[in-house]
Amino acid sequence: MKFSSIEGNRQKLDGGAMFGNAPKALWEKWIAPDPLNRIPLAARSLLVETENHRLLFEAGIGAYMDPKNRERFGIEEETHMLHEGLLELGLSETDITAIFISHLHFDHAGGLLTPFEEGREPELLFSKARFFVSKKAWDRSRTPHQRDRASFIPVLNQKLEESGRLVLLGGGETFSFDDLTVHPIMSDGHTPGMVCWDLRFHHRGLVFAADLVPGLPWIHLPITMGYDRFPERLIEEKKELLTHVAEENSWLFFTHDPQIAISKILYDQERKKFKKGAAKERLVRTDL
Repeated sequence: MKFSSIEGNRQKLDGGAMFGNAPKALWEKWIAPDPLNRIPLAARSLLVETENHRLLFEAGIGAYMDPKNRERFGIEEETHMLHEGLLELGLSETDITAIFISHLHFDHAGGLLTPFEEGREPELLFSKARFFVSKKAWDRSRTPHQRDRASFIPVLNQKLEESGRLVLLGGGETFSFDDLTVHPIMSDGHTPGMVCWDLRFHHRGLVFAADLVPGLPWIHLPITMGYDRFPERLIEEKKELLTHVAEENSWLFFTHDPQIAISKILYDQERKKFKKGAAKERLVRTDL
């Protein structure tokens, strides 16, 4: 069983928005902003290769946006970086058998679509994969609130539904792929129905944290994003998740951290706070 972190299209977003009510004097020590007050963010996916399956967790931003929106959202690359990352591993999008999507915001699901072409509607990639997403997140993407409407891609919903390969989850399921089990951990703090994915393999674990813990600085419990719909609920969910990761000695996978792909999480009993343990900047067919 091999694990790879694949960089998707990176973006720059306002640091104040990413760190909610934390003062700049604090968060700029963690991630330095540019002159426009933006911080760099990854859109990292996790590839897991078992004996008979190739599983992808998230699809990143992709390249489906037109130039105007690409500039608006601070997206750096014009080409489809997830697709290029798969090619570097000798794979193509048709090799992927299942894709687990935490929620349908564009920076987690836009990579499911083909790159932008003037005058043409994007098409759905990954023609042999099933797409796993919670029903609650799916419903939210179809009828979003005004506050997060711009985060969704209406054409993606249409393409996923037409594919016949969309799997909607209630939250209690466990899926097995050879020696790997995948269990959804439901979360509503960032957006209703988001899923963090708990992977178990050979008595070890890795948790895909999605936007519950988007990067290493957010392991601090009070730190939330301005994009989070229900920050107080998110803090409780994050505490529960980090406690689980620390107690199980699992790895925590970060989708947005600009430098770190995975880290162990320790709990400092004296200071009553979580902190980083061993960490890896990148995974390339690693067995963990």
